[in-house]
Amino acid sequence: MTTDIPGTMNAMVLTGHGGLEKLEFHQDWPTPSPVPGEALIRVGACGLNNTDVNTRSAWYSKGNTDATTGATLAGADDNDGSWGGARITFPRIQGADAVGEVVSLGDGADPALMGQRVLIDTWLRDWSDPLNLERTGYFGSECDGGFAQYAVADQRYVHPIESEFSDSELATFATSYATAENMLNRAEVSVGDTVLITGASGGVGSALIQLANRRGAKCVAMCGADKTPGVHAVGPLAVIDRSPADLRAALRDATGWDSVDVVADVVGGVLWPQLIGIISRGGRYTCAGAIAGPVVEFDLRTFYLRDLTFTGATVLPPGVFGDLVGYIERQEIRPLLAATYPLEKLREAQQAFIDKRHVGNIVAHPFD
Repeated sequence: MTTDIPGTMNAMVLTGHGGLEKLEFHQDWPTPSPVPGEALIRVGACGLNNTDVNTRSAWYSKGNTDATTGATLAGADDNDGSWGGARITFPRIQGADAVGEVVSLGDGADPALMGQRVLIDTWLRDWSDPLNLERTGYFGSECDGGFAQYAVADQRYVHPIESEFSDSELATFATSYATAENMLNRAEVSVGDTVLITGASGGVGSALIQLANRRGAKCVAMCGADKTPGVHAVGPLAVIDRSPADLRAALRDATGWDSVDVVADVVGGVLWPQLIGIISRGGRYTCAGAIAGPVVEFDLRTFYLRDLTFTGATVLPPGVFGDLVGYIERQEIRPLLAATYPLEKLREAQQAFIDKRHVGNIVAHPFD
């Protein structure tokens, strides 16, 4: 079952670990064909995320201790340069946050998917053991993703969506909002909880604000002073500077609180001891990133004497992505689109993403 599909397509191809020069634009890349059980999607838009940058630069390698910069990193090793700590295969088309239309189906795929507008669940699973975290992959990392005019995905990852949002707006959701929802699930955030959110101007941070608000929690956001108006518009109770000399004093000045129930962190870096220090006794810390630096000063006494719970949040359990699609369709959350770029300008788009002067997310258009 198919429509007319060209034999070649435009694609941005990652050729290896390194700087932006490792991203190569091709106008004659072979268009993928769906195998049994797969769908071929004509990509309308694909959002950027930190995994793209970190994979390209091998930031995940244990040999690297620097903040996320997108540059070639001294000490990084190709052998553990992916999010999962393994070698990635090149060439690779990155891009997890793909939105588009199903235009072809492999044998056995559900014919009802044909012509549907869809989002793609970013997490790949071994469907014989779907809860096994050791048997997972990431769309655009362990397989080709959406920085191309066409992409294939197992039909079990393809989620039809009915929404008035544009493709560009929908492409801001997948990675950021699913990551944020997973963090809040892991930290068991509920009505009345107080939550401090780092990196609040970014995709995950701004998603955390909306999703925590949706649960009835009270949010305090941290961001640079130049981004405060944009972050305020997302709806936190208060916004404080991302680099306060005294975090507790800044929190008290903004809210009257001396502590919070939960810290939802995607930043790490030198501020980390202060983040842990303002969690109330019996509180929770959840983390899904370390853009300011992965190696931190950790006082075990703060951790165990205050009965804290720490959770990492990476691989989504089955069902979380479907929940997110429901939130979008019911307009319980809204997109925060910062900018769009044609696919051939992905290097420039990724540099803008790294520079982080925006609020929300940046999206690439394969057919511009």
